[in-house]
Amino acid sequence: MRADYIRIYKSVHTWTGILTGMALFIAFYAGALTVFKEPIARWASPQHAVAMTPLESAPDLIARTLATRPDVAKGFTIHLQDAEHVPARMGWEVRDPHANDHDESSVRHYVARLDADGGVQIEQAQPSGLGNFIDVLHRVVGLPVDSDPNRWFMGVVASLYAIALVSGVIVLLPSLVKDFFALRVGKNLKRMWLDAHNVVGIISLPFHIVMALSSVVFAFHDGIYDLQDRLMYEGKLESVFQRAGGPAADAAPRDPSAMLPPDELLARARSLAPSFEPIALQYTQVTAPRAIVRIWGKDPAAISPRARGGFVAIDPYSGKVLSTDYMPGRQDAANLWVSSFFALHMASFGGVAVQWLYFVLGLAGAWLFYSGNLLWIETRRKRADRRTGELPAQRLDTRLMASATVGVCLGSVCGISLMMIAAKALSGRVADLDAWLKGVYYAAFFAGIAWSFLRGGAAAGVHLLWLAAALTLAIPATSALGALFPATGLWAHASPATLGVDATALAAGLGFAWMAVAARRRLARGDADSVWAPRTLASGA
Repeated sequence: MRADYIRIYKSVHTWTGILTGMALFIAFYAGALTVFKEPIARWASPQHAVAMTPLESAPDLIARTLATRPDVAKGFTIHLQDAEHVPARMGWEVRDPHANDHDESSVRHYVARLDADGGVQIEQAQPSGLGNFIDVLHRVVGLPVDSDPNRWFMGVVASLYAIALVSGVIVLLPSLVKDFFALRVGKNLKRMWLDAHNVVGIISLPFHIVMALSSVVFAFHDGIYDLQDRLMYEGKLESVFQRAGGPAADAAPRDPSAMLPPDELLARARSLAPSFEPIALQYTQVTAPRAIVRIWGKDPAAISPRARGGFVAIDPYSGKVLSTDYMPGRQDAANLWVSSFFALHMASFGGVAVQWLYFVLGLAGAWLFYSGNLLWIETRRKRADRRTGELPAQRLDTRLMASATVGVCLGSVCGISLMMIAAKALSGRVADLDAWLKGVYYAAFFAGIAWSFLRGGAAAGVHLLWLAAALTLAIPATSALGALFPATGLWAHASPATLGVDATALAAGLGFAWMAVAARRRLARGDADSVWAPRTLASGA
C-alpha cells in the first residue's frame, strides 16, 4: 500500500482514537466489572434478617399476597436462588409510568414472605443498585443515566471506535508479520508502548470488532425495531411477542390457587433441556386468560439470549409449553443467530471460563485506549536541544491531553472503587442509597480530573494511582472489618462468588500500587523533556 495512504489511515486512527479513547476507557473498565455484575450485587447486599420462605410454600405465598394486593397479579417473580442479593422468595416491581424505561431510580421494589403464623408480610425492599449503576457507566460510556440520547451518544462513540479499529489494522498491515509479536523492551519507552499497543490490539481484534458492532446496534435498536415494524410488520410487531388467543375482555378472572405448583412447572422446563438451570419464575397476568410464566435460567452448554440467561414460556395452569424461542439450547436457527449477537457482547455463553476471559479482555481494552492517548502525547513531545541541553516548553495541547487522560481514566477507577466501599459503609444509614452511590462516584471522578489539571498529568498520575490502590484495597478491607467487627454495620459473606470479589479487588489494588511505584520511578528517572517529567521542567519554567 502506498505510503501516503498509510499516513491518511494513521491520521484517521489517531484522531478517532483520541476523540473516543477516554469514554471507551470508562466503558471497558466498567464493562469488565459488569461481567461479574451478579457477584458484585451479592457482595454489596447485607445479610438477610429473615429466612427465605420454602419453595413448597410458594403457592400459599402467592395466594395470600394476591388476596392482599390484587394488583400484583399483573406481574411478580418467584426466586429460586437462595443468594445474598435475593431478599425474599416473592418479589415485584412498580415502575413510574411517566419515567424513562431505563431509569432504575423510578422503580420501587416490593417483597412478600410468610410469617411464623402463616400470614403474609409485604414490605418495600431496597436492593443495592451498585451493579446496575456500574452497568450504566458501561452502557452509556460514563454518563449518569441510561436514556435514549445518552445511548445515541454511545452509538456515535462506538461508530468512531469501529473506524479506529479498521484504520488501525490497515496502518499495521505492512509490518504485521514482522512486528506482530515484537515487544522491544529498552530505554525507548515509546517504542515499547507502541509494540504492546499493537500486540494487544491485534490479538484482541475479534473481540473489539464484536464490541463495536454490537454497541452500535444496541444504541440504535429502538429505531431499528421501529423501522422493522413499519416495513415488515405493518405496525403490528408488538403482537408477535404476545401470546396467541382470542378476545378476553369479557372473560372471568382465573383463580391463581389453581396454578400448578413451581415444582411441576420446573419439571416441565427440565424435561425440555436437562442441563437447563432455572433461577426464577416470572409470572404475568395470572388472573387473565393468557397467563404466562417465564422460567428463567442458564444452560452452561448453550448460548443464552440475554445476560441473565433465557426462558421457556409455559401456561401456569395447564403446564403447556407456549414457547422455547428464548430458551438456551432449544432455539431455532433464526433466534439462535440473534441470541449469538447478544451473547458475544455479554459473555452469556461458555460458563465461568468465558466470563473471566471477557473480564481480562475488558481490562486489556481499557489499557489499549489509555496507551493510545499516551502514544499521541509522546508523538508530539518536544525534545531538549542536543547542543545546549535546554529544555523546551511542551505544547499546551499535549499537557492538557495528559492531564485529561490521567484525570478521566484514573478518576473513574477511583470513583468505582469508592462507590463499592460506600455501598457497604452507607447501607442502612441513608434514605436513598443509590443516589448517594452516584454522588460518590461523580465526586471522586471530577475530583480526579480537577487534581490532574491542578498538578499536571505526571504528578497527578502517581497520586491518583496510589489513591486507586488504597481505595481498591479498602474493598476487601470492608469485608474483613465486617467479619471481625459486625457491630460496625459492615458485613462479610462466605460464598465463593463474594469471596471472589474481595480476592479480585485485592489483586487489583496491589496492581495499582505496582503501577504507582513504576510511575513514580518514571517521574524521577525519566527524560527531563518528557510531558511525564515533573511539571516545572516539562513546562519550561
